[in-house]
Amino acid sequence: MTKDADQDLPLKALVWEDAAGDIWLSYNDPSWLAKRHGLGPEAAAAVSALTGALASLAKAATASQ
Repeated sequence: MTKDADQDLPLKALVWEDAAGDIWLSYNDPSWLAKRHGLGPEAAAAVSALTGALASLAKAATASQ
């Protein structure tokens, strides 16, 4: 892992409203972060779990009420 991983950890999500009133949610994909910081195959299970958790959270947060 690179020493600059602290820029991406802990994982973050950004929610914002644009000028048209639309609400957006974004986050960096954990797989991309793993590549960016040189994580090897030993991290694959954790990366996969984080990817699924963030996708579920994003889906729940953006679901219509």
